Amino acid sequence: MTESPSVIWQIDEGVAIVRLNRPERLNALTLEMLDRLRHTLDEVVAAGARAILVTGEGRAFCSGADLASSEDRLTKRDLGDAVRAHYNPLAQTFAALQVPVVTAVNGAAAGAGVSIALSGDIVVAARSSYLLLAFANIGLVPDAGATWLIGRSAGRLKLLEMALLGERLTANAALDAGLVTRVADDDALLETALALARKLAAMPTVALGLIRKQAAVALSGTLSDLLEVEAVHQRRAADTSDFREGVAAFLDKRKPSFTGQ
Repeated sequence: MTESPSVIWQIDEGVAIVRLNRPERLNALTLEMLDRLRHTLDEVVAAGARAILVTGEGRAFCSGADLASSEDRLTKRDLGDAVRAHYNPLAQTFAALQVPVVTAVNGAAAGAGVSIALSGDIVVAARSSYLLLAFANIGLVPDAGATWLIGRSAGRLKLLEMALLGERLTANAALDAGLVTRVADDDALLETALALARKLAAMPTVALGLIRKQAAVALSGTLSDLLEVEAVHQRRAADTSDFREGVAAFLDKRKPSFTGQ
C-alpha cells in the first residue's frame, strides 16, 4: 500500500481503492489533501488501475474543508485563489479520468466532500449517510463543482434547496433525487461498492472512458455535437483489442476476457 498523511491507496484486481485518511478530523480537507488526492488519481491510473473506488476512512466520507486548520484560516486568505489552485484542479481531474469511478459514501459528505462523492460515475451511499451543502450556513457559496454536479443530476430546485437551506439530505432522499445510484446497508457498503468497481475493472476500459466523455457532452452540448462525438468515439472503440475480443466471444458464445486495451 502506498501511503501519505492524508490519502492511502492500493490496487486490487484492477481496482484502485483510494481512501481519504484523516479519520480523526472526519476526513476534513486541507489544501495538501486536495492536491494529494488529485495526484493520487493520476498515479493509480498510471499504475494500471482500470477502475477507481473512493471512500473515507473511519466514520465519515469527508466533512468538507478543515476550518480549524492553520493552513486554511479562511479569513486570512483569498479564497478565490485557493479554489482556483486546489479545488478546481481536483474537480477537473475527476472529470478527465479515462477509467470509471465508484464512490462509497460512508457517514457525512459535507461541503466539498459532496463534490467528491458526486464525482463518481456510480455513487453508493450507506443507509445512514447524508449529503450536506453547509456553505450558506457560514456565509459562503458552494465550490469544487457542487453546483454543476447537483444541478445536472437533480435539477434546479433540488440544487437550490440544498444550497440555500444547508440541510442534511439523507441517503434515501438523495437516491430519490437522482444524486446517488444505490443505497446499501452500512455494513455492506464497501462490499457493494467494490463489487461494482470490480465489474467495471473487468470491462473494456477504453470504451468505458469514452462513455464517460460522451455522457458529459450529452448533458452540455447540442445533438449535433453529440452525434459527432459518438462517431469519433465509435471509431476509437472499434480499434481496440477489447472490441475484437468482445465480438469473438459473442460469436463463440463464451464470456469475453477483456484486457483494457
